[in-house]
Amino acid sequence: MERIIQEHEAPELHQSPGSGPHGSTGSGPHESPGSEPEATRRDADVTESSRASRGWWDRNADDYQIEHGTFLGDDRFVWGPEGLDEVEAELLGPPEDLAGKDVLEIGAGAAQCSRWLAAQGARPVALDLSHRQLQHALRIDAERSGGDRLRIDAERPGEDRPAAEGAGARAAGVPLVQADAGALPFADGSFDLACSAYGALPFVADPVRVLRDVRRVLRPGGRFVFSVSHPMRWAFPDEPGPEGLSVAASYFDRTPYVEQDEQGRAVYVEHHRTLGDRVRDVVAGGFRLVDLVEPEWPAWNTQEWGGWSPLRGNLIPGTAIFVCERD
Repeated sequence: MERIIQEHEAPELHQSPGSGPHGSTGSGPHESPGSEPEATRRDADVTESSRASRGWWDRNADDYQIEHGTFLGDDRFVWGPEGLDEVEAELLGPPEDLAGKDVLEIGAGAAQCSRWLAAQGARPVALDLSHRQLQHALRIDAERSGGDRLRIDAERPGEDRPAAEGAGARAAGVPLVQADAGALPFADGSFDLACSAYGALPFVADPVRVLRDVRRVLRPGGRFVFSVSHPMRWAFPDEPGPEGLSVAASYFDRTPYVEQDEQGRAVYVEHHRTLGDRVRDVVAGGFRLVDLVEPEWPAWNTQEWGGWSPLRGNLIPGTAIFVCERD
């Protein structure tokens, strides 16, 4: 069957060393073509934020997958740099209960989480703003299955793709959709579950808009689980060492962090919400908050990821995971 990625085609993938942040997400060193971008704090609206995020991820997807691909795996569901795995967290529910469920992954990147979901028998759709990230999803599928091609049907997410048989089965190619998280191209009530591991919400100017649209595409009783950088991290420098342990900014300063080029155009935008803001956003989006998880840094994880590290992870929370349900 034909496999479709919405919007334009991009050039062939190439490999180059570098760094970057699961899905269209991230925090850490940010790169843009030409001169070094200027870092500042200023307002950035919905359109500017979306354009900057798409451009940044299209430029940095290759480096991100090189640097973090081994940690993320091809079919592992990791909620954040601490390494909390859905197989143990069960925030979407017991793995054995996922079979037959239609699941939307937002900010999917190379669709690693979606492949894990498919291996449990779920029917995932992987959505990302970045065409380049989705090309990496195609690359991984080709490496795993010899280039099988699948068709994407945004209106009927549960059709035209076989569910994997058993938890240990290799996932078939996952349908990929390129779209903005605030304008989901799906019919009302298309999904049983939705998830986002560091995807979209830290980078949008109107998170309530995203949450309301996610609620719209969920069926009654549907669950949405999303992870973001813990709001406390906003007050600290984005450094993994001791210098990242001293407060450098107000936790209550909600002015967006923007990197801009010489013409003043944003090339990277990140929006801060306090913990209270996030809870209010969840409620305003039509959800009730079922749980709020702050993963501890495990002893086995010795890696650094941007400003995340064992040193900081043992002292301050790095990730917040919101478990939400609609009526």
